[in-house]
Amino acid sequence: MSATANADSPSDPVSRSLVRPIVRLTAAFIVGCAVIATFLDTASRTQINPFNFFGFFTMQSNIMTAAVLFVAAILQLRKRPNPRWLMPARAATTTYMAVVGVVYNLLLSGLAGGVELAWANWVLHVAFPIYAVLDWALITDRYRLPFRTIGLILIYPLTWCAVVLLRGATDGWVPYPFLDPGTGYASIALYVLAIAVAFATFGALIIWTSRLRIGQATETPNTSPNT
Repeated sequence: MSATANADSPSDPVSRSLVRPIVRLTAAFIVGCAVIATFLDTASRTQINPFNFFGFFTMQSNIMTAAVLFVAAILQLRKRPNPRWLMPARAATTTYMAVVGVVYNLLLSGLAGGVELAWANWVLHVAFPIYAVLDWALITDRYRLPFRTIGLILIYPLTWCAVVLLRGATDGWVPYPFLDPGTGYASIALYVLAIAVAFATFGALIIWTSRLRIGQATETPNTSPNT
């Protein structure tokens, strides 16, 4: 077989090394299109408040996860080492997407409200959560994370809850009915506790997955080639 044929073979290491970042960039681009299309569609039907639109956990978590995968893809294409914050950030955003996918498809699918565009709704609530989890579980560029990373994972959802409760008590806007101050703070406290437990549980599963040999990098991260 000729050298040219070998270079063009799907088993060529260079070709394989390009697949992961290109897939990640494609996923991030599709999510960006879904968010923009949803924004424009909503704005075409009603006056839109950006703080409300981007206040939903689904929107924020999709954008954050797409941004993290975009950074990972660019570093891969440039053959640069991952900064130490990237893997915990991937673990956190993967956890958020897993919760979004499970909660939406078990509890919220088919209910009124939310993303009106069918294809964008599918991308944000079904396709991208599945992709994020598979990207974490199967792509071989992660390393073992300590279980104390759960504390970092919980910072964002608990902060989000605090901001939502503050807004609900001041301007009356809440993204989800179960966080409405009108239902009583005892009820809200139980929901916030359930949210914390859910994220801690999914976070523990994500961290546990990082400790499996499948998809695990052979080296710990470097902030520079000399570290």
